[in-house]
Amino acid sequence: MSKEHTFVSPGPAGLGALAVACFGFGAVFSGKVGLGGLPLLSAWLVGGGIVQYTVAVMELKDHNMTGGNVFLFFSAFFMFGAALSVLAKYLMLSGMIGTVKPESMVEGFCWMAGASFLTAVTPSYLKSPIPLFLIVLLLDVVLWMIVGLDMGTLGVELKPIIGYLLYAAGWIAIYLVAAIVNNNIFGRVVLPTFGALIK
Repeated sequence: MSKEHTFVSPGPAGLGALAVACFGFGAVFSGKVGLGGLPLLSAWLVGGGIVQYTVAVMELKDHNMTGGNVFLFFSAFFMFGAALSVLAKYLMLSGMIGTVKPESMVEGFCWMAGASFLTAVTPSYLKSPIPLFLIVLLLDVVLWMIVGLDMGTLGVELKPIIGYLLYAAGWIAIYLVAAIVNNNIFGRVVLPTFGALIK
């Protein structure tokens, strides 16, 4: 077997999976999806988790500290963990497991860890293409707003704003997927990635 075979970056697939989560949660927060959509969202998040875990392992193998660790964290908590959480909320709110209701405070504390993690690594994305940095900034804002919602310090009237910020992050991710793949395949700049803020 040839030892010269190497993999190309799976980053675009990871960004595509991120877009799935952004659009799915965006639909929930903007009020377009009700209780019956939660099990379906959970299924899509599991798929996204498989993609992002695979991306994480390959990025870590290629010594990409930021991308590898962020995708690993995202796969665990923003995909698999969120999938289980969404499913648990459905089971509780639909009455399928008795009269117990979800206590959002615990997720507020959990999302606080997630928001803190992403905020802590955000400066490292200054050396990434500007669209990727913008995605991370948008997700920073979204996660801290979710923390506020779950802890009761922000009102539910802000939910649609979270939804639209998630849509924006998802569309930027799709643009970046198109730019990375097509620029690589055609060997020239088909879609600009606008460079990095810090070289």
